[in-house]
Amino acid sequence: MTLAPTEQQLLDLKGKDVPVLDLLALFDARVRDDPTCLRIQQSLNAAGLSTVPYFGTCGRRASVHVVALDSVAVEATPQADEVEEVTEDPAGTLPERPLSIGDVLNGSGVDSLPPNSPLNTVTHLMRHNNYSQLPIIEGKSILHGVVTWRSVARMYEQGSPATLANAMEAPSDWAVAQETQDFFALLPMICESGYALIRRNDGTFGGIVTAADITERFAGTARPFFLVGEIELRLRKCLGAAIGPDSIRAVQARSRRTGQISDLMFGEYVKLIDGEQSNESLRLLADQNWLALQWTGADRVQFVRRLKRVKDIRNKIAHFDPQPLPAPMHDELHKFCLLLRQYVTDV
Repeated sequence: MTLAPTEQQLLDLKGKDVPVLDLLALFDARVRDDPTCLRIQQSLNAAGLSTVPYFGTCGRRASVHVVALDSVAVEATPQADEVEEVTEDPAGTLPERPLSIGDVLNGSGVDSLPPNSPLNTVTHLMRHNNYSQLPIIEGKSILHGVVTWRSVARMYEQGSPATLANAMEAPSDWAVAQETQDFFALLPMICESGYALIRRNDGTFGGIVTAADITERFAGTARPFFLVGEIELRLRKCLGAAIGPDSIRAVQARSRRTGQISDLMFGEYVKLIDGEQSNESLRLLADQNWLALQWTGADRVQFVRRLKRVKDIRNKIAHFDPQPLPAPMHDELHKFCLLLRQYVTDV
C-alpha cells in the first residue's frame, strides 16, 4: 500500500517551509512523475493547501512554502526576457542511497526443493527451467545446500554415489548474502560463484541473483542513458547548426544566458521549437526556429510531443531508480532516437 500522510499531518505543514524531498517522502515517493505529482496535489487540495512555488516544477533540492489553497495567485506568463528557471536535474544525477543487492531482486522469490528430494527430481527441475543452480531449503529459511551443474559433475568425476547429499556444493562454496548488503561489494562473489542467495531480514530466502541477472540488469539500466545521450547529441547537432545564439539565449534563464547550445537542458530544447507554448514571444521565435531546421517532411506537433516525453523519461532515469525503466518508456526512447537518426546523420 502506498504511504500517504493524514489530513492533519498536512495541515500541520501550513505556513512552513518544507524541502521538496521531505514532501515526497511523506508520500513514499522519490521522483516527481505525473502520477506522483497528481496524487500529492490532490491530497494537498483536499486539505485546502497548495505550495509556493509548485512542488512539481521547482528545484528538486529546493523548499516550498505550504499555504492555503485560496491564497495562491495566478502567476503571470513570463516574457521573453523573463524565462523561468529550468528545474531539470543535471544528467547523471547520483543515487541518493546505496544500491543494495535486494534492489535487483525480481520479487518472484526463489525456487527450491526440500532435503528429502530425489536427485533426479532436482536435476529435472534444473533442466526444465534452465537453472544453473538450485537451493535445497527446509521450510523457508534452513539452507541444506545448493546443487549446481558443477557440483553434479564433480560428484560423477569422483565416482561418488548419485545422491542429493553428494551432488550439493560444500558449505564453504555457498554464496549467501543479506538483502541490505551493498550490491557492488557482492559482485566479485557473484562472478566467482555464479549466483548469490538473498536472505531477507526475517531470515527467509527472498530470491537469487545470478551473473546472468547482473548482465541483464546492466543492459536494462545502462541502455536508456546511452539512448538519451545520443538523442541529446543529435538535437544539439541539428539545433545548433540552424539556430543562432540570440534564439538560444531567449529560452535560457537570465542567470545563465550563454547562447551556447551545449548549455541547454531538454526543457529548453522544447522551448526552441514548441509552437503551442503559452509565451507568445517564445512561440513566435519557435516558429522561426522550426523553419530554420528545414524539416519539411516532419510533423512538428508530433515531434515536439515526443520530445516532451523524452524530457520526462530523461528526468526519471536521471535519478537512477533501482528499478529498470519500464519497457514502454524504453521503447519510446528507442523510437525517437531512430527518428532523429533519419534527420541528423552526421554526428
